[in-house]
Amino acid sequence: MRSEIVTAVKTCMAIAVGVVPLGLAFGVLMVQTGFDWWWTPVFSVIIYAGSMEFLAISMVTGGVTPAVAALTGFMVNFRHIFYGLTFPRDEIRNPLGRAYSTYALTDESYAVISALPRNSRPSGTFVFTVQFFCQLLWVGAGIIGALAGQAIPPSVKGLDFALVALFVVLAIDSFQNNKDYSLPLSAAALGILAGFLFPGQLLMVTLTAYFLLLLLRYVSPRIDGAMLLRKEKPCQPE
Repeated sequence: MRSEIVTAVKTCMAIAVGVVPLGLAFGVLMVQTGFDWWWTPVFSVIIYAGSMEFLAISMVTGGVTPAVAALTGFMVNFRHIFYGLTFPRDEIRNPLGRAYSTYALTDESYAVISALPRNSRPSGTFVFTVQFFCQLLWVGAGIIGALAGQAIPPSVKGLDFALVALFVVLAIDSFQNNKDYSLPLSAAALGILAGFLFPGQLLMVTLTAYFLLLLLRYVSPRIDGAMLLRKEKPCQPE
């Protein structure tokens, strides 16, 4: 068991390069927005969803209703439904451990587990350690960022752009795995349209419309095939 824990921690060190800086930015942004530093671990324990935590700052300070907040959370994180279909949570024997695994399923932990060789089935100890260590990195980095943020002058701006940067990186990675140009083009078109028609609810309307479009393409292969847009590779000279 000890060797599996050590292996899991070593495996997670690669994602620490991305998780820690983003966690630091989140902590600094929390205190610069007006929250006390201790609200940072509260957010990271109760919510524990990187992108949603950034959005939660603006939703709390903007007085968003609980219904809108719940719908936004669902739209931002609905991909976790598909994560759960293949995540080896059942390898964790302890019921409390499985409950924690459900709560702690994130992009990072799913990426680590799914990157394992297909012929190897991770143990429950390995899965639990990966998820626990990922959260430890995020919460720890957030606390450090929040404490350090109290010494950073309020004149330092731009940390809220970390959320935009996160989505840009995730979008680029997703596109590299599936180079269907209709996906970013349709998302951009829906965003522009929502900006004109519903400027006050741009994010919510765009996410909802894009989710429904993806659902339509999934249930109708004919529509999906008609919308598919890939760049043909140039023919190699013989």
